[in-house]
Amino acid sequence: MTLLWILLATFLGGVLSAALASLFLLLPEARRARLLPHLISFATGAMLAAALVGLLPEAIESVGPGRIQAVGAAVLGGIALFFVLEKLVLWRHCHTESCETHSPHEAHRDRAAGWIVLFGDGVHNAFDGVLIAAAFLTEPRLGLLTTIAITAHEVPQELGDLAVLLHARMSPARALWFNAASSLTSILGGLLGYFALRRTLDILPYAIAVAAASLIYVAVADLIPGLHRRVEPGASLAQVLLIACGVGVIIGAQLWLG
Repeated sequence: MTLLWILLATFLGGVLSAALASLFLLLPEARRARLLPHLISFATGAMLAAALVGLLPEAIESVGPGRIQAVGAAVLGGIALFFVLEKLVLWRHCHTESCETHSPHEAHRDRAAGWIVLFGDGVHNAFDGVLIAAAFLTEPRLGLLTTIAITAHEVPQELGDLAVLLHARMSPARALWFNAASSLTSILGGLLGYFALRRTLDILPYAIAVAAASLIYVAVADLIPGLHRRVEPGASLAQVLLIACGVGVIIGAQLWLG
């Protein structure tokens, strides 16, 4: 019965968070085009806050003060991993000496960012599933409360991810499909947490650190340089406010989670 509750909670939580974020796709195409740059600003703040306020403190708290350097090493390794992955994605689009191998086209970087954020969000959602499983194994009521809290926390993150996928030149239908699939990795995490909880929790802090590294890398290496292309005072002010909004939403969700 506990396993059934875990499967239902992770499935419904993943579907709900992705569905609420996908309401953006119901807007007319012209309005989506106007809103997308603003969503990228929001996504930048949400990703940085989720990594630095949510994931990394959780990883550090889990390992204790004696192994903080190991968490830092996991973050460093994650950033190096995503740098190499992005290089491979960019290289894949280049087949001649005259192409922009040494100065990649922005569209290629945007596509690479989309795939990286899908990977990072999939890992993040899988570990959310592990946390939901741990809560249900402790007490069903705690499991339900944890599911509600994680779903509320994930909605702004999924919205930011969807904005990145659209920015990566994906069609709305494809972005919706991949975003939903990434959300449903929480089911795999729930199964893993149920059957191998102790072993998973031993490596969980370091895997969370790698997931945080993916969010930091995409925000700093891919999204922020794009924001700097608009230097008008009005646009810059809007970017700062929306980044702060993304940070505020994540911090608010963290405070609600307690």
